[in-house]
Amino acid sequence: MKSSLKAISLLVVILLFTIVAAACGSSSKVSVGIVLPTKDEPRWVQDEQRFKDALNGTKYTTEILFSQGSSAKEKENVDALIAKGIKVLIICPQDGDAAAASVEAAKKAGIQVISYDRLITNTDAVNYYVTFDSVAVGKAQAKYLVDHAKGKGQPLYLYAGAASDNNAFLFFQGAWSVLQPKIADGTFKVANSSEAVTLQSTAELSRDQLSKIIGQVTTNWDANEAKNKAQTHLTAASADKKGDVAILAPNDGTARSIADVFATDKAITSFFVTGQDAEKASIQYIIDSKQSMTVFKDVRTLVKDAMGMAVSILDGKPPETTGSYKNGKIDVKAKQTNVIVVEKSNVKSALIDSGYYQASDFKGL
Repeated sequence: MKSSLKAISLLVVILLFTIVAAACGSSSKVSVGIVLPTKDEPRWVQDEQRFKDALNGTKYTTEILFSQGSSAKEKENVDALIAKGIKVLIICPQDGDAAAASVEAAKKAGIQVISYDRLITNTDAVNYYVTFDSVAVGKAQAKYLVDHAKGKGQPLYLYAGAASDNNAFLFFQGAWSVLQPKIADGTFKVANSSEAVTLQSTAELSRDQLSKIIGQVTTNWDANEAKNKAQTHLTAASADKKGDVAILAPNDGTARSIADVFATDKAITSFFVTGQDAEKASIQYIIDSKQSMTVFKDVRTLVKDAMGMAVSILDGKPPETTGSYKNGKIDVKAKQTNVIVVEKSNVKSALIDSGYYQASDFKGL
């Protein structure tokens, strides 16, 4: 009798352990896995919190991992999230081509993939793309320089993002479409890219042609690299490449570095420099007249679009899309978010009144 009671007690313990283990296993499952490029840029740290906030009030869970500039780490992150049973992967790739292997592993696991902000290229394992209109960003930057051009033959310094980032090509493509006619008619003369000079009569550049120019003027999205490149270009520049100059800088981090370099050269009379992302430091630079403009991409909307798309997928509904992008293998359905040009005159209306920043974040507003 005692042995029977012991056996029953043991079975009860085993049964309870199994139930607890199963409950723990289910609670550790994640609905939406998110992989962002780095914690070293304010934009992505802010996105982390916004993604968490966007899932508040839903029955779904998320885990957010950072790749810290490494495609190998990115692959590890995706594999870890696959193991946690995610149903949707939102990923901003470090390198569009290199990320293909990661999302192909996700596709094999039956996971829907949303490419976030940057397009993953040369794979059919991407289901959706949430983005700002990157070509429109480049056009807006270039239009600002054209609108503020001074006379004929104004030196134009070109800078670009990373050659591994498809967005860098789209930004530059957009900028070139606006700048090229003004280079061709002599309004601007390219000061720092022999490839751009060679191609100055070509209105629409192929991917290879874009690659040649970007290869000469890439900043790799790195402020120090941008600073070093600007210093090298100005050191080599003859007097006719100084004076009043126009500078196409791809984003705010590089814009500030490049602006600092140009500001210290006494032969530079004035300069207009573009930016992108509306970083706090650059908004202060704009208020202080050290940077001319930035393209504001309201990432609050982008995050909501991405998470809204993920929730639609989880709820078994078709996500809303507004267009598509070729990624080298397929046309990826996309949801686009509009962009806004911010300069000194509209900092308050675009960024403060909209609640994106507080007036107390800045001096001299």
